Amino acid sequence: MKRIIIGVFCFLNITLLAQNQRFAYEYKFITDSTKIDDVNSELMYLDIAKKGSKFYSQKNNIADSIHQDRVKKRTRDFTGIDYGLVPYVVEKSYPDFKIDFFNNLDMNKYKVSDNRKMDWKILPQKEKIGEFDTQKASLNFAGRIWTAWFVSDIPIQDGPYKFHGLPGLIVKIEDKTKSHSFVLKEIKKLTSDQEWVSDSEKKTFGSIIAIDQEKYKKQVIDFRNNPTKGMRQMMSGNTKVMMMDENGKPLDIEKMLRDRERDAKANNAKNNNLLELDLLK
Repeated sequence: MKRIIIGVFCFLNITLLAQNQRFAYEYKFITDSTKIDDVNSELMYLDIAKKGSKFYSQKNNIADSIHQDRVKKRTRDFTGIDYGLVPYVVEKSYPDFKIDFFNNLDMNKYKVSDNRKMDWKILPQKEKIGEFDTQKASLNFAGRIWTAWFVSDIPIQDGPYKFHGLPGLIVKIEDKTKSHSFVLKEIKKLTSDQEWVSDSEKKTFGSIIAIDQEKYKKQVIDFRNNPTKGMRQMMSGNTKVMMMDENGKPLDIEKMLRDRERDAKANNAKNNNLLELDLLK
């Protein structure tokens, strides 16, 4: 398998556009705006094929494979699985760059179509990033002002997360507060059998709910305000729920829900610096 490291990378031939490729980005982010020194980091993959691209967490992808393997083996032990800190997946179709965003909220998995335009402003400044000669661009998107550096020598109008539309691959992008940033670290050629599979085709518990961006925003706010809503709705129906502790002793469901709601709201207070800041407004 051919691997191209950024430090020795000079030029990517346009013929590679017809092949499966993986662009690995280091994502650094601050979840609590009151603790600017508490920086998280996660390795993210942007897998590109003729049909489009898929952006996802390396850790979450490995964890999902382990989880599915244990399900097949009919084991109930899901301990020790590291799902990472970034659960969402972003898929873009080519050539129209239709965006589908996948994420779980409460008891449901959502497929969110995002049709917002990205009105880039290409600026004259240029900068050397690794071995890349990049050009600067700016964008106001999702409640943040972003600065991107793209390389026209890689004629792929794509980038990390939902970002796309520049005349070249985005090598680096960060918001004005520097609390969210993506930096390209590695490029790797993938084999034909490694072409990405859509999250729409993966087996999940229950169906995937397809909604648009505005409806998803309402779901995010509702979930943050009512973190146990889904569980309570399930219990109020015909579904009988019984939970045991590690010793096989029945748990007090109501107490567990109160504790979960308390903890979730405490975590929400700390998770106040979402990448898409306008989801909280």
